[in-house]
Amino acid sequence: MIALIQRVKQASVTVDQQTTGAIGTGLLVLLGVEQGDDQAKAIKLCEKVSKYRIFADQQGKTNLNVQQVGGSVLVVSQFTLVADTDKGLRPGFSRGASPEQAEFLYEFFVDACKDRGLATETGRFGCDMQVSLVNDGPMTFWLQV
Repeated sequence: MIALIQRVKQASVTVDQQTTGAIGTGLLVLLGVEQGDDQAKAIKLCEKVSKYRIFADQQGKTNLNVQQVGGSVLVVSQFTLVADTDKGLRPGFSRGASPEQAEFLYEFFVDACKDRGLATETGRFGCDMQVSLVNDGPMTFWLQV
């Protein structure tokens, strides 16, 4: 399971010209689900995302996590994160989980974020989404479990 996280000043996702999720300060989480991923991996990744210290403390050091700064998370499914790009000029997606398994684990991850007290917004699984963000830093990290 992969999370590409971006520290943002704001982010939103739109489907069919309607906003499905929007946040101010926090994390945009692009989530990819691979074959073999399970609930234990989703929980482990959620713990890592929620505790990852990439926000500045009073001394300007990146010592605080999203909860400590009162931030939110916007979770967007992104199957392209699991693409095989090692050869050729076209990505392969054979490493991705089935759509049913990916959607289940995406929803499970979102619920795990909410269970940890994170203000959580979402995109819409399997839809064509437009994501807007103001990356703060920029700070972008690849987390994988």
